[in-house]
Amino acid sequence: METMNSKTFPIANLLSILRLLLVPVLVFFALEGAPYWFLGVLAASLVSDVLDGYLARKLNQVSDFGAKLDSWGDSLTYASMIFGLYQLWPSIFTDQQAYLLSATLSFIIPLVAALVKFGEYPSYHTWGAKVAAILIAPAYYMLILLDADTWFRLVILFYLLVASEEILITIILKSPATNVGSAWRLFMRGDTNAKRL
Repeated sequence: METMNSKTFPIANLLSILRLLLVPVLVFFALEGAPYWFLGVLAASLVSDVLDGYLARKLNQVSDFGAKLDSWGDSLTYASMIFGLYQLWPSIFTDQQAYLLSATLSFIIPLVAALVKFGEYPSYHTWGAKVAAILIAPAYYMLILLDADTWFRLVILFYLLVASEEILITIILKSPATNVGSAWRLFMRGDTNAKRL
C-alpha cells in the first residue's frame, strides 16, 4: 500500500522539483563566475532529468502533473545552460549565437502554438525530445571542455526537427495531451482526444 507521501510526491516528481530548485543555483554560479561549480550542478540536474522519467515509468508514477513539472524543469534548465554560456564562456556564446537562437526558438514556437490552441504548456515528451535530451548533455560539455562544436550544432538541428514534430502534434490534437510519443503514434492510433496517450 502506497504511503500518503508517495501518492502526493512521487519520487519522479521530487526529482523534477529538485531540478527546478537547481535552476537558481545554476544562475548563481554563472553570475559568480564559478564554471566548475556550474558544470557540477548542471551534471546533477541532467542526471535527475534522465532518472525522473525512468522512475515515473518503472514505478507507475506517470501523471499529467508530473509530465508538466518535467517540462518546466527541462525548459528552465536549458535556459540556464544558455545563460551559463553567456556569463561564463562569452566567446563560445558569441560563436554559437545562431544555434543558440535556434535552440531557443525550438522551445518557444511549440510552446506558443500549444498556448494559442489549448491555453496550456505542452508536455508531449516525444521520443525525439527524449533522445535530444540525452544528446544535449555530452554535446554541451564537449563544446565547453573540448571546444568541439560540431556535435553541439548537430544536436541543435535535431532539436529543430523535434520542435517541428511538436508543432505538428499540436495541429493534429483536438484537445491537450501529455506523453504523446510521436506524431506517427497519433496517426496510427487515430485517437486525437485522449488526455494521456
